[in-house]
Amino acid sequence: MRGSGGTVPGRWELIRGYDTWECVRVMRNRGVTPHVARRVHSAMDGRTTRHAGYRASQKVRKRVEEVFGWMKTVGGLRRTRYRGVERTGLAGYSVATAYNLARMANLVACERTRVAQAV
Repeated sequence: MRGSGGTVPGRWELIRGYDTWECVRVMRNRGVTPHVARRVHSAMDGRTTRHAGYRASQKVRKRVEEVFGWMKTVGGLRRTRYRGVERTGLAGYSVATAYNLARMANLVACERTRVAQAV
């Protein structure tokens, strides 16, 4: 199974495709708390979702997914236009750098606005 099982022992962050009764049951039998992105009719119950750690992990998931969404839509990485692993990897680094620069510009603008309002 895919997941980031190394971050917190006994907890796996899983994508929405793993929100099945069988997967959740197997994870619980193994002593692992599954942090699955929930569907409408979710296999996850209140044993996991009622805790603050679950809510925190979902907030972090949202922030990470926003970055990848930006890279795919604005950065043009939905389909690569280069051939080869090296060139495609370089394009990914370039788009990630552009995202970081845009994010830093927004942070500086917010800081200037906050300082101007304080004066």
